[in-house]
Amino acid sequence: MTTKSPSKYVSQTLRSLKLFNLNRPFYSWWEVIKETYHPNAYLQRIRNVKSGLKARTRVLNSLEVQSSNAGAIAKENALSYAVVMHHLRLLEAEGVVGRKGSRPYSWVLTGLGQKRLVS
Repeated sequence: MTTKSPSKYVSQTLRSLKLFNLNRPFYSWWEVIKETYHPNAYLQRIRNVKSGLKARTRVLNSLEVQSSNAGAIAKENALSYAVVMHHLRLLEAEGVVGRKGSRPYSWVLTGLGQKRLVS
């Protein structure tokens, strides 16, 4: 079975967006546009659905930059406060994030879980 290179249109579109390095060889165009999630977004105790993985990835990426409260994370990522709190509580139960201070709590990464590989 041979793999086909992406169509000319897809290659041009991806190059124009400047999101991907198309100078390196790749096996399929799905590999190029496949979403990647934060390694700590995957939870052990609950089912990992796509929308939850996306939300947790956005929350974790915000916390990697700086610790902040749930309201600030919600505004920064265009998520509702309830969604952010839900995922912060799930991540807290897994030990990935923790609360600091008094209300409104400042959420911080604990350092537990998988680390990101830098390529």
